[in-house]
Formats: sequence, C-alpha cells, structure tokens
Amino acid sequence: MLVFVQLGIMGALNGTIRTSYTPFTADIIISSNDGNTLADGSPLARRTLYRALAIDGVVAAAPLYIGKLDWRRPDGSVASLQVIGLPIEAEKFTGPQVTPLIRNLAVADTALIDRQTRGVDTAALAGVGPSKPLQFEVNDRTINAIGTISIGGGFSADGIMVVSDQTFLSLFPNRISGTPSHLLLKVSDLAQSVALVRQLQDRFTGEPIEVHTLDEMIAKDVRYQTTQRPTGVIFGFGVFMGVLVGIVIVYQVLSTDVADHLREYATLKAVGYPHRFFLSIVFEEALVLAAMGFIPGLILAMGIYQVMSQATGLPVLMSPERALMVFAGTLLASTLSGALAARRLKGADPADLF
Repeated sequence: MLVFVQLGIMGALNGTIRTSYTPFTADIIISSNDGNTLADGSPLARRTLYRALAIDGVVAAAPLYIGKLDWRRPDGSVASLQVIGLPIEAEKFTGPQVTPLIRNLAVADTALIDRQTRGVDTAALAGVGPSKPLQFEVNDRTINAIGTISIGGGFSADGIMVVSDQTFLSLFPNRISGTPSHLLLKVSDLAQSVALVRQLQDRFTGEPIEVHTLDEMIAKDVRYQTTQRPTGVIFGFGVFMGVLVGIVIVYQVLSTDVADHLREYATLKAVGYPHRFFLSIVFEEALVLAAMGFIPGLILAMGIYQVMSQATGLPVLMSPERALMVFAGTLLASTLSGALAARRLKGADPADLF
C-alpha cells in the first residue's frame, strides 16, 4: 500500500506534466537552454523563427507564449492558471481540443478555460460557450471565457487557460511579441525530425538555444521534475522507503517464524536435509506473504487513489502495468527478506539448536 500510494503520486506528477503539452502540438520545439520545463526559461528572439524556417524540411513555425497568473474568484478563493498564448492562425499547432475553437479567440480578451481547474465547480463551466461566455477578471482585465477544454490541474498550476497571442500580451504587459517562450515547428517528413533537429542545433551553435523533438522535450521535462525538483525527489524517496519498510516487515515476520521453529529445522538438518530445502520453505512462506498482502494492499490503494483524486484534482489512477510492477516487486522484496531470514540456519549446528 505504501509503494502504491507513492507511485500513484509520482504517476500523477508525470501525468500532469504530459497533459500540460496537450493544448498544442509540434514536431520540433525550440527553447532557451536555461529552461528545463515548459514553464521556465528565458524568452527567445522571434527572429529565430525565421532562421528556423530557412532550413529545408521545416514547413511551418509558430511562437508559443507561456505565463502564469492568479484568478481570484467571487468567493475569495484563488486559482493559479497556466496561460498558453498562440496565434489564431496557427491551427496546425493546436491540440485536438483547441483546434475547433481557436478562431473564436480572434476577439480581444477571450479565452478557453480549463473546466477541470482545481477548486472550480465543473457544473458552472459546463454550459460555457460563445453564446454563453463566462466573465471574470485576471490581472486587472476582464476576460470572457467562450469555450472550455479539459486538462486538469497539476503541481505547478490549478488549471490551464488558452488565449490568442494578442490577448496574452495584454495580460502580460511586460512581454512583447518578439519574445516568445518557445517556437513550434512542423516538418514535411516526420521521419526526418531527428535529422532536422541536428541541423537546427548546428545552425544555432554557440547561441543559448536548445532544439528537441516534442517527445524529447516532454521526456526532458518529466526527467527534470522527477529527479531535480523537490516534489519529484521527495516522492521518489517515498517509493524507496515504502520498499524498504516492506522488506523489513517481511524479514521480521519470517525471522520470527524461523526462530519459533528452530527445533523442527534442527531435526530436519540433523537427518540430512540440505540448506536449499530450508530456503525453499522460507521462500514459500515469503511468496505466500507477498501474494496475500498484495490483494488487500491493492484494494486499499485503489480506495486511497479515489480519495486523493477527488481531494486534489490530480490524475491519481491505478493502471494494470503499475499493479503488475508492484506485484513483481513485492515478490522480489519478499524473496530477499526470506533469504536474509534463512541465513541463520545455514551455519547452525543441530546440537546447538537443541
């Protein structure tokens, strides 16, 4: 159960990182080299976009603007929103939820709001549309939500809001159109993406720029947030501690059982049974403990996942792959505990055991 809960939180972290990329799409993404995630890093010079378009095989490019602001709701609560700004003509670069609605954002101060924003009543956003906009204020500007998307909150923001590049610049007056957060590229042949990444890297050698395929960028983001950010490190350490606690508990149970039956083991050893026979007995007990403990642990973890998901709005979900992985790990940890518990029998003298 301990391992399941920690893995569930880690999985939610990875899931929210990946879903934050779903409002847009690209074959290649260009970013500043001082950024490790989608939301951080210095802005780029827009002229980089035109230099990238000069590469044979790059057929389209679009600027991507990323910001974060607080939405103070009428009840006094505050939701942090990750704001994504895209040109309305950049339909090639929008995700499936945004594409049908992107042209509606041509009107100033309109937005697509995440109906799964943490702390917001989803029923209140269910009917939001061009004919029934939701009006609210952020950064001293009145925004009209004329559509909704379904992304969900994460560890860095409670939800996502998609706007046009012009509305983005009005919400963040310290930003200018010539300094996008990232550049999105489309290529003529997807199979040539990796080769084009190398060409672009060569083109920008010596400049503070990194070029990745979108999948590489997502993997880099996940890797950084799970191994470098405090949240990921803490939950990763929690998984390790869960495994360690499990090994110790199983070892204590098996060691106590071995101590309680030393006379029986001594008798068997005296009549000639080899040590591997005793190992097989202890291993069998360890596997029984693992199997019998896994079932209630899985049931409890699924209940905890549901409670956590409802309370936090995070995608804490049980997957078959995770269940199988934990079961295999439980068997391995129990076997290791059994081997440690059986060590005291290997060198013991039957006479001393009596």
